[in-house]
Amino acid sequence: MLTASGVSTYIDGMTEATDLAERAGDRDPRIGLRAVAALRRLLEQLEAVQVRSARAQGWSWQEIAAELGVSRQAVHKKHGRR
Repeated sequence: MLTASGVSTYIDGMTEATDLAERAGDRDPRIGLRAVAALRRLLEQLEAVQVRSARAQGWSWQEIAAELGVSRQAVHKKHGRR
């Protein structure tokens, strides 16, 4: 269950992602490329959060890799040291 502050953070994150997605399609390449870079950083953060959650729930590296569509070695190399 999300607390009031958790809901606020979730909504803020969704708003940010939506705004960035809109800007990624801007006709000005400078704006679009900056938005793409910001989305890439956000995606990396979200992936790390979900991998930590899966590992905390006992998921194997193979299960996580299958869901991400990558090899077990790739996901372990990227997230195994965290």
